[in-house]
Amino acid sequence: MLIEVKNLSHVYMPGTPFQVDALKDVSLGVERGEFVGVIGETASGKSTLVQHFNGLLKPTAGQILVEGQNIWAGGVNLKKLRSRVGLLFQFPEHQLFEETVFKDIAYGPRNLGLEGSQLDERVRYGLEMMEMDYNAYCGRSPFSLSGGEKRRVAMAGILAMQPEVIVLDEPTAGMDPAGRRHFLEQIKKLNQEQGLTVVFVTHNMEDIATLAQRLFVFSQGQLALQGRPQDIFQSIETIREIGLDIPVITDLLQRIRSSGKTIRTDLFSVEEACREIVHSFRKKDGQTP
Repeated sequence: MLIEVKNLSHVYMPGTPFQVDALKDVSLGVERGEFVGVIGETASGKSTLVQHFNGLLKPTAGQILVEGQNIWAGGVNLKKLRSRVGLLFQFPEHQLFEETVFKDIAYGPRNLGLEGSQLDERVRYGLEMMEMDYNAYCGRSPFSLSGGEKRRVAMAGILAMQPEVIVLDEPTAGMDPAGRRHFLEQIKKLNQEQGLTVVFVTHNMEDIATLAQRLFVFSQGQLALQGRPQDIFQSIETIREIGLDIPVITDLLQRIRSSGKTIRTDLFSVEEACREIVHSFRKKDGQTP
C-alpha cells in the first residue's frame, strides 16, 4: 500500500466554541499507480483528508503511512515527503509568484538542492509533461499567461519535483470546458503512461466517473462509501442522501431501465451509452438484428 490512512480524525480549533470535527475515524488506502477519486458535499472533509497525505496537516488522532512508515514518527523528512507526494490546490494559479515561468517551476526542485543542468532538466521535464514548449514559455512572466496556461505551469512545478503521487484538489474549478478537457486528458495520460498515482478531489461526477478506478465518498467527515465508480453510482439513494448526484449519463440509463428496457446502467462515456441505448431499443425477443 503506497498511502494508508488508519483511524484518522482531525479537529479544527479544539476546545473552542468554533470547534469543527472535520474527519472522524477514517481508514482507507491508495495503491501505487491507482487513479482514485474523492467526492463529497461541501465541508465533508475531502480537502482536510488529502492535506494529511504529505504532512500539511497533523492528525488529531490516527496515522498516515507512506509505504508503511508513519509520516509523523521521528526521523521522517517532511520536505522529502512533499517532493514524493505533490499537492495542487484549487485555483493553483494563485500559487504562482516568481518573475518567470522557469523560476516558478524551478522553485521546488531548487529547494531540494538541485542546481545547474539538473535544475534545467527538471523544469524542462515539468513543461514537457504538460505539453508546453520549454523555449516558448520558460522566459515568460507567469502573469502574462492565460488562465489555462497558468494552471498547467502550476502543475508543471509539481511534476518538476518528480513525485510518486499527485493530489489534485478541485484543479479544474473555474476552467472553461475545452481547457478542463485538455487538463484532464493530461492527468489521465500521466497516470496511464507514466504510472503516476493520482488522488483527485472533485465535485464533478461526470469527470470522476470516467477517470477514477476507485472512489471514496465522504459525508460529514466520515467515509460513507468506497468502491468502483460502476458500483458507487448504482447506490443512487445513498448518493443523493449525501447531497451528491449521479452522472447525467447514469441518470439517463437508469430512467430508460425504469421504463422497462433491459439496459446496462454502469456506463459513463457518451459513446458507450449511445451504443447501449441503440442496442437496447433494437432488441426484439432477446435477439439483436
